[in-house]
Amino acid sequence: MYLEALGSALFGLVLAWAAVHRLPDRLPGRGLVLVTGVLGGVFGAFVTHGALGPGHPFATLVGAVAVAAVVLSLLVRPRPRAAHRLRRSATV
Repeated sequence: MYLEALGSALFGLVLAWAAVHRLPDRLPGRGLVLVTGVLGGVFGAFVTHGALGPGHPFATLVGAVAVAAVVLSLLVRPRPRAAHRLRRSATV
């Protein structure tokens, strides 16, 4: 269980680091994103391990990565140009 938690935290950190480097202008502060990735990975491992039980380390890590990706996707903001287009009235 401890190795699954450590591995899921590491996978969440790597996923968050990749998101920070890929989308720096669309994410909040770097520290917040990295912590969110780690916590999302650990929480995903906890939920997946609780649902599947012991003996499924690969599936637990896959669930951890999936939950970390979902949590990180909640931090992504729209592009500035897209947000400007959404504010226009339909009658203009």
